[in-house]
Amino acid sequence: MKNIAVIGSGTMGNGIAHTFAQFGFQVNLIDINAEALERAITTISKNLDRQVTKGTITEADKSATLNNILSFTDLQTGVANVDLVVEAATENLDLKLKIFKELDAFAKPNAILASNTSSISITKIASVTGRGDKVIGMHFMNPVPVMKLVEVIRGYATSNETTEIVMELSKKLGKAPVEVNDYPGFVANRILIPMINEAIYTLYENVAGVEEIDTVMKLGMAHPMGPLQLADFIGLDVCLAILRVLQDGFGNPKYAPCPLLVNMVTAGNKGVKSGEGFYNYANGVKEATVAAKFS
Repeated sequence: MKNIAVIGSGTMGNGIAHTFAQFGFQVNLIDINAEALERAITTISKNLDRQVTKGTITEADKSATLNNILSFTDLQTGVANVDLVVEAATENLDLKLKIFKELDAFAKPNAILASNTSSISITKIASVTGRGDKVIGMHFMNPVPVMKLVEVIRGYATSNETTEIVMELSKKLGKAPVEVNDYPGFVANRILIPMINEAIYTLYENVAGVEEIDTVMKLGMAHPMGPLQLADFIGLDVCLAILRVLQDGFGNPKYAPCPLLVNMVTAGNKGVKSGEGFYNYANGVKEATVAAKFS
C-alpha cells in the first residue's frame, strides 16, 4: 500500500498528506478549489521548514516529501489508482455521504475508504457504498505531523482485515493507533467535547472568567491547553456540530450545547479561524474576550 489519496486540503487534510508523504507514500491531495491546494502545499512547505530548523528532518527529506505530493481538483482522476483514500472534508454528513458515493464508483474495488471524521457514524458513511467491509474511520489529531494518536473506528460492517491493515499502516506513520467502535463521538470527542461544553457553561453562569477557567485546568489538571482555548483551536462551529451529533445520537440532554456556544457561532465567532472566540487573535496576540456578552 503505497498510493494514498487525501480529500480536502484544509488543516487536517494537508497535515495528513504531509505525514504520509514524509514517510515515503505517494500522495494525491484532492480539493475542488485550486487556490486551496496551493495554500496547502505552501503550508506543508512551511511546516517542513520548521522540522528542518528543529533538526528532525533534513533539506533532502523536505524535498522528497514535497515530491511525493501531487495535487488534483478532479476526484475521479485523483483516486483512480490509489490503495487508500482518507477523506478529510468539512464535518458535514451530507457532504461526506456524497463523497463516499463517488469514491465507491471511482476508486479501485479493493481500495480502502477511510474518513477522518471526528464524530460522524462510520456505519452511516459506509451505508452509501457497496464495500462496507472496506470503510473505516481514521481520526487523526491536530497537528497531524506532531500528534501520535490515531483513532481507528470500526463501522458495523468493517472487516478484521481492513482494521488490521489500517492499524499497521498507522504504525508505519509513527503513530499510536487505538481501535474503537462506532458510537457517537467515538472515544476522544465523547469525553473531550462535553468537558469543553461544561467549561463554556461555567463561563456562561459567571462562575469564573475565560483565563481563570483555563488556568484552573492547566495548573490543576495538568492540561497543556485550557478547554476554552482548545475550543477556539478546534473551531467553535466544529465543537457545536459534534455536540449536536452526540445529542442526536444518544438522545440525552446532557449533551445539549451551551446557549453561549450557540450564540457565538451564530455571531460568526468561531475561534482561531475567524480571529475571535473566547480569545481575540488579532495581530497574532491572544487576549481573552468578554464572551459573556453573547449570552
